[in-house]
Amino acid sequence: MADYVFKPHERPTLPGSPANPDHPGRRRLRYFLIGCLIGITGGLGNALVTVNLNFAQGTLGLNSDEAAWLTAAYFMTNVTANLLLVKYRQQFGLQPFIRYTLVAYAVTTLMHLFIHDFWTSVAVRAMSGVAASGLTTLTILYFFQALPAPKRLAAVMIGICIPQIATPLARILSPGLLVWGEWHNLYWFEFGLALATLAAVMAQPLPPSEREKVFEPLDFATFALLAPGLWLLIAVLSQGRIQWWTERAWMGWALAGSVALIAAAVLVEHHRRNPLINTRWLGSREMLRLFAVAASVRILLSEQAFGSVGFLTVVGMINDQMVTLHLIVVLASIAGLATAVLTFRPDNLSRPIIIAVVLIVIGSFMDASSNNLTRPSSFYISQALIGFASLLFLAQAMVIGIARTLLAGGKNFISFVVLFSLSQSIGGLAGSTLLGTFQTVREKYHSHELVQDIVATDPLVAARLGAGSRAVAGTIGDPVLRHAEGAALLSRQVTREANILAYNDVFLLVGVLAILMTIWGFMISRSVRRRNEPSPVILLVQRLQAQAQQGQ
Repeated sequence: MADYVFKPHERPTLPGSPANPDHPGRRRLRYFLIGCLIGITGGLGNALVTVNLNFAQGTLGLNSDEAAWLTAAYFMTNVTANLLLVKYRQQFGLQPFIRYTLVAYAVTTLMHLFIHDFWTSVAVRAMSGVAASGLTTLTILYFFQALPAPKRLAAVMIGICIPQIATPLARILSPGLLVWGEWHNLYWFEFGLALATLAAVMAQPLPPSEREKVFEPLDFATFALLAPGLWLLIAVLSQGRIQWWTERAWMGWALAGSVALIAAAVLVEHHRRNPLINTRWLGSREMLRLFAVAASVRILLSEQAFGSVGFLTVVGMINDQMVTLHLIVVLASIAGLATAVLTFRPDNLSRPIIIAVVLIVIGSFMDASSNNLTRPSSFYISQALIGFASLLFLAQAMVIGIARTLLAGGKNFISFVVLFSLSQSIGGLAGSTLLGTFQTVREKYHSHELVQDIVATDPLVAARLGAGSRAVAGTIGDPVLRHAEGAALLSRQVTREANILAYNDVFLLVGVLAILMTIWGFMISRSVRRRNEPSPVILLVQRLQAQAQQGQ
């Protein structure tokens, strides 16, 4: 394809993006399959560790706060890499960067199999974050090649949603991987995915792109301010619930430093002629509203990652017993993506978003009546609804953002990629943190309330203490120790019940917030119709159709 002369409609949409030639059917299929592989690789790299964090903590001998740094390191590099990655692609091309990153990622993962300590683990997670940041963009670009020009918005939907399936998929794969080779197999699998992706990218590269010199010295000054500010924020979000917010002075200083650094970066960008992040465009009402909705729904979707899994863990379930549940979530998520693509209507994108939030309301209230007899099968319907809603929402939100970005000009592409990535990554992390904090507070409250009703003179309490003592009579001969062990067993039961009640409160909170989100969505939709704002998606679809007709 090096000697191929591109037609006007086949030229790259943006500098650094590949050209869009008319591919034969078989080549389009190869691009589609490689896009799926890249998306799954980018998502599974972090998901395999996140869903097995307790297992990694035990096998590597880490404290809970040290284990949390593994996911923090991933998010730190993942949310900041795009600040420079997009411009690197425009000036040097994306393909070389992806190859170098995948090689470094594979080598680091391989090293960790032989030199496994805390800092090596953090380095692997950080490299995984950089690789995943590039792979997300690469996934979308491969789907661009797989679909014809009029279907490019569907390519955006599929490309942004495929990596989201990785977390429930990791919970399906993890039990088998851990049984076959303990924690090493997680890294062998990750290493294999990296090599397979590297081979696929080299075997079927993207078409050439147009490049131009885009880096400016102030870009690095912005990165030097914004990246550490975001790193400090992520550090606090990842450690706040574990070390507790008011117990560590460094968290307050970190938040203060984060605000100062981010504000300084915004100030620098606001007064630049060619900003890395276009603060004026991002500060418009439409873009602020889009990012606020995207971040808010992402927080609500944390109910699936934190709520249901956390609840089942409290009642004694492990990943092996939740495989069917997560298989249903994966299938429901794929159904949500298919629905978003097949029912796509440029003139009414708010309706699917509102439907998605309503489904979250239904799923959350269904979960709010859980008890100590609840098992994974009780969550099949509710979690399927939330999984369906997650990709239905994300696909529509991404299309709206991309449409506004392309219509406003390619110079705003970096701004959109960075801020949308932030809204999803920080929103997901903040959602789990906030819900976890709320659950901890409510657990303390319910524990206090339950303990108030426990007195030794109560016949039911005495019977429970006696049952606990008899349960350990075969191993403990001392009656005093048996009574103490019976009291300890009762205390653990009280703690479990308090946690169950606290998780029910979390489900109710998510449901109430989702109702408020639904009302907000209706208000936004009504306001847009009243002002008769032109749909940016309709304008972009018309442009794509015109380009396709020009090519014919």
